[in-house]
Amino acid sequence: MKLVPTKISGAFVVEADPERDARGYFARTFDDAVFARHGVALVTRQCSTSFNAKRGTLRGLHYQADPESEIKLVRCTRGAIFDVAVDLRANSPTFRQWVGLELTEEDPRALLIPRNCAHGFLTLADASEVFYQIDTPFAPGLARGVRWNDPAFAIAWPLEPVIMTPKDANYPDFAP
Repeated sequence: MKLVPTKISGAFVVEADPERDARGYFARTFDDAVFARHGVALVTRQCSTSFNAKRGTLRGLHYQADPESEIKLVRCTRGAIFDVAVDLRANSPTFRQWVGLELTEEDPRALLIPRNCAHGFLTLADASEVFYQIDTPFAPGLARGVRWNDPAFAIAWPLEPVIMTPKDANYPDFAP
């Protein structure tokens, strides 16, 4: 397993090294010592799963505000998604930049999203499932979001969303 830096400071693609045989594959997908060597102290305190029935479902862009900001490790366990992290940290050299990558059930890689970065994804296949490891329990009063198509970020989504909640569709534009 290795962590590959992205253009977002503190965000990594977590690449597993699957051992494949006639049964399929086996891969280590989390190792706290590897994360620690990259300055990431991810202690999983909550795990969540998102099931999305239809291709074109968009969730996000979500984040949890301080003092309960969260680190997320996101993996697609079924189907395929385009996963996005947006840097909302005003003091970061990558402020308002985004990184996006395709995560699929066939490839056990994941995206590590640092604190104070928004997260969202768009399903690329029907019946897509996403698994999250999160270091901070959900605090409903600190849940926040920014609009998925905010021009401040100019995210290049691979297709137009067809399903999203009114809440996600109506988040405001980002105001630093």
